[in-house]
Amino acid sequence: MMLNLKHDMLYQIAEGQGGYFTTRQARRAGLSRDQLSYRTKSGQLERIAHGIYRLRRFPNSPNEDLFVALLRTGPRSVISHESALGVYDLTDALPAYVHITVPRTASRRRAGIRLHTKAIETSEITTRDGLAVTTVPRTIADVAAAGLAAEFVIQAVQQAIDRGLVGPNELRNAREKYGGRAALIISQALQEMEP
Repeated sequence: MMLNLKHDMLYQIAEGQGGYFTTRQARRAGLSRDQLSYRTKSGQLERIAHGIYRLRRFPNSPNEDLFVALLRTGPRSVISHESALGVYDLTDALPAYVHITVPRTASRRRAGIRLHTKAIETSEITTRDGLAVTTVPRTIADVAAAGLAAEFVIQAVQQAIDRGLVGPNELRNAREKYGGRAALIISQALQEMEP
């Protein structure tokens, strides 16, 4: 009975993370290292990386690298920049790193992860396919400000509008909010879409 309760608690944690969880989260659910080891050997769990597991009841995710990066960087981290464009399928480019925005106090060293430390408002975060990700307007502003080639940003804007992921007014608001290079490129993209 107690083991089922622990499994239910672990399931609740992993459910919101595409089936993935950390050793620390498993301990909070009441599972010991021995129990994790046993469940991995018995096929209930799959060890994905050091300290990160997946419940086998959940299907493998094509975004496994993003889930792992989020779990490694902590509960207040969010997929951003080029990686967020990929989550929204607004780019064909594959970034060399997983881009994550973290609180300013977070550690800056993570292999294969490009950390950004800009402040993010709660309204600029959404969930897509179980991943915490910046909203489309914030993502577009971030990649534009970070120097992604204008033609790729403009293409992302046009695709996002065409697919109903964002409206022109939301992008106009983002243009005003973020200013700088982001505002210039968003304006250019919106002008190119005018009849």
